[in-house]
Amino acid sequence: MTSRLLPLLKEEKIITIIRGVSQDSIQPIAEALQSGGMKFLEITMNTDGALAAIAKLRETYENRLYIGAGTVLNLEMAKEAIQAGAQYIISPHLNEQVVAYCVEQGIDVWPGTMTPSEMYRAYQLGASAVKVFPVGTLGANYIKEVKAPLPFIEMIATGGVNTKNMMTILNNGAIAVGLGGNLVDKQLVQQKNYDELTKRARMFVELAKGVGSDAAK
Repeated sequence: MTSRLLPLLKEEKIITIIRGVSQDSIQPIAEALQSGGMKFLEITMNTDGALAAIAKLRETYENRLYIGAGTVLNLEMAKEAIQAGAQYIISPHLNEQVVAYCVEQGIDVWPGTMTPSEMYRAYQLGASAVKVFPVGTLGANYIKEVKAPLPFIEMIATGGVNTKNMMTILNNGAIAVGLGGNLVDKQLVQQKNYDELTKRARMFVELAKGVGSDAAK
């Protein structure tokens, strides 16, 4: 399928993952991240009030933030998330029903994959990109190695991405990364230290702007 969001994601290079925070902190977190320059926010479905948060954020940040649902494990969850307003669906695994349904609905779906077989199957089913997970364990070079035979598959690297490995992962061929706890630090959220979240977001955004500068070295 032709993706409207993928070209935008390739520019921004980061999806921020909001997981397991209190329902009343989601809005201020989103505000802090948006102030720091983030455009793609993923609310995981195992977060309290995820569906209500997706609907509210879509309404509040129309055309300023792109809101997706993460940890979508099955077809029912995908349907609920899309109904709530999710603009893209992300899973930790490859569920063929979820991919087929999203493609049918014209919604971007980025399923979790680890092996080349899973990546190619997701591509065959029509996923516009795959989530390579967990890249922190697999290592940044894994992206480069699987991109060699599968250059046509767009990859979003997630799991263990931080300031030290993000540039290498992106320079190795990932179009974007998913950032969770290394950006949305639960301690900062508990302290309501949203200014620090904004600073961290800015730091990652600046890092992403430097992608490609070291690739030729």
